[in-house]
Amino acid sequence: MRWTHAAGRGLLVLVVVLTGYVTSGARADEGTAGGRGPLTLATAGDLTGYLGPLLQDWNRTHPGEKVTLVELPDSADETRAQMITDLRGGSRGRFDVLNIDVAWTSEFAAAGWIRPLPRDRFPLGTFLPPVVGTATYDGRLYAVPYVTNAGLLLYRKDVLAEEGVPPPRTWAELERVSQTVAPEHGLDGYAGQFLPYEGLTVNAAEAVYSAGGTILGDEGERVTVNSHAAREGIGFLARGVREGWIPRQALTYKEEESKQAFLDGRLLFLRNWPYAYAAASAAGSPLAGKVGAVPLPGPDGPGTSVLGGSNLAVSSHARHPDTAARLLAYLTSEPVQRQVLTRGALPPVRAALYEDPELVRDFPYLPTLRASVLAAAPRPKSPRYDQVSLVVQAVVHDAMTGRESAGGAVRRLARELAATSSR
Repeated sequence: MRWTHAAGRGLLVLVVVLTGYVTSGARADEGTAGGRGPLTLATAGDLTGYLGPLLQDWNRTHPGEKVTLVELPDSADETRAQMITDLRGGSRGRFDVLNIDVAWTSEFAAAGWIRPLPRDRFPLGTFLPPVVGTATYDGRLYAVPYVTNAGLLLYRKDVLAEEGVPPPRTWAELERVSQTVAPEHGLDGYAGQFLPYEGLTVNAAEAVYSAGGTILGDEGERVTVNSHAAREGIGFLARGVREGWIPRQALTYKEEESKQAFLDGRLLFLRNWPYAYAAASAAGSPLAGKVGAVPLPGPDGPGTSVLGGSNLAVSSHARHPDTAARLLAYLTSEPVQRQVLTRGALPPVRAALYEDPELVRDFPYLPTLRASVLAAAPRPKSPRYDQVSLVVQAVVHDAMTGRESAGGAVRRLARELAATSSR
């Protein structure tokens, strides 16, 4: 959830009142007044400080249902580990509402750590359609989309304009410009997030998806990665390092390191989330006015991004589930979602905001981001997602460092993912 960044504060009058939220898994001691009362919300580190003010606004208007914010580490892996430790504590757990990475929904739902939610109590039809799929497992809604994200290709538009070159739409164009134009301007060609962590899983999945392949099917029960498309996608990444248009230093990059390399003027192209575009374009940035953004390229045209962002889930042992449901409605309402965008470039889940003329004027990348989200796909769904991600990271990193061929990496992925799904 490293990409879950800025947004602001604001007041809200709820137009939908959610009441009587009690599921079959609720405990008898979940509070009085229909399950209403104080809550604790756990999230990854709030790097820009936007969420605290939002919750202060809630607390002012809901004095009997105050929310305490618990910030966990910035690292997605550490956040997940601390959340799971708390959730396994059962009724002794501290967390009532969890701001979870979209890839964790299936795992948390399958383990019984979060409770199913009634679809008719949330305005899912107003959200961008792909984001709703990240909140479901086995046909049921287990979370409410909070923020979304899709990878974009950031580029130095000043450099491309000087050379009379359009931004790349295909892998071949990206490779060619990275090999020819970038060195003439003292730049490396292309980078993403290639350290073996969750970011590499995302980058690898995007390469496979863009080539027309998949990794898992049937909620993780079927391994589908052994394909020509997967070999093509992983081969694209490995070839970049081998031929030098992906610098070897990029094998150590996470989101922040890759963003900084771009801001420092070391890269012509960067795959990252919209927050990096906002940072590069902000007043005071050395690249202000020099950065463009387009959808990620693929073999024959625009590729496929992986959906990022986070969902809000309610712990199976939440003390006051009715208040939890109402908090989810507050945080996903249009007034608050507007602030999620305007206060810090956190992509909202409300579809209408992407077509608001005022917002498009202030955030010119919104049409590109909307197109990327609508064409995006979720990471592989699996109740053992943590193990799936670790396998993908390790194998793809070996391919990118030259320890394994693309074909060998795909065959190894198929074997190790099959072993993971059979455990």
